[in-house]
Amino acid sequence: MTPTPEDIVTEFCTKWSNPDPEELAGYFTEDAVYHNIPMEPAVGRDAIKAFIGEFTAMVDGIDFQIHRQVSSAGLVFNERTDVMRFKDGRELPLPVAGVFEIVDGRIAAWRDYFDMATVTAAWS
Repeated sequence: MTPTPEDIVTEFCTKWSNPDPEELAGYFTEDAVYHNIPMEPAVGRDAIKAFIGEFTAMVDGIDFQIHRQVSSAGLVFNERTDVMRFKDGRELPLPVAGVFEIVDGRIAAWRDYFDMATVTAAWS
């Protein structure tokens, strides 16, 4: 049975608990766009893999706690709390709204909306 867009997003979110940049990048189309809205977008699978690699070097993992998720016509929206587990033992819960566009079983676009001040406060 072919996984639904919602199945793909749920599985992808689960993989962040023990992140492997190569595996995570494999969920994207070659020309995908990953945009953390407060930052510049990463365009293309290689750029997305590099971004994920840089980011995951700072954390042991991220637990995506999905509170609500809806799907329609290849679009998946979720409201979640991403709990970042830093290598020094700290954790940062970050409220996030995510939008995923799924094309032919892969993520063609992923946009996350969150408060960057919450993230930067963790590093100050």
